[in-house]
Amino acid sequence: QVQLVESGGGLVQAGGSLRLSCAASGRTFSSYAMGWFRQAPGKEREFVGTASWSGANTYYADSVKGRFTISRDNAKNTVYLQMNSLKPEDTAVYYCAAKRGITATLDTLYDAWGQGTQVTVSS
Repeated sequence: QVQLVESGGGLVQAGGSLRLSCAASGRTFSSYAMGWFRQAPGKEREFVGTASWSGANTYYADSVKGRFTISRDNAKNTVYLQMNSLKPEDTAVYYCAAKRGITATLDTLYDAWGQGTQVTVSS
């Protein structure tokens, strides 16, 4: 099973940008669809976006559409979340997740999770 490690979180001012990375172990990374989720304090984990095994197909939550972009480099076993025009409401712990097969928005369908990385957006 793939193992995931996120990085790239931090503190940024509103309107700024961050790029999160999720490095995966294992030789079958390219067979996994990847998802990004986030959880703010006191709130449930929510879907952010997902990318197919090739990265050709992506889908985003309405709250981030047009601001966030998922890409992946299968040669490096890494998926990225580029976050632009950040807002204070984007503050959360961000998690990447992997699942075999097609993309999905439900977190319960994902098989492997990273430990999360904190993103804090100040106003």
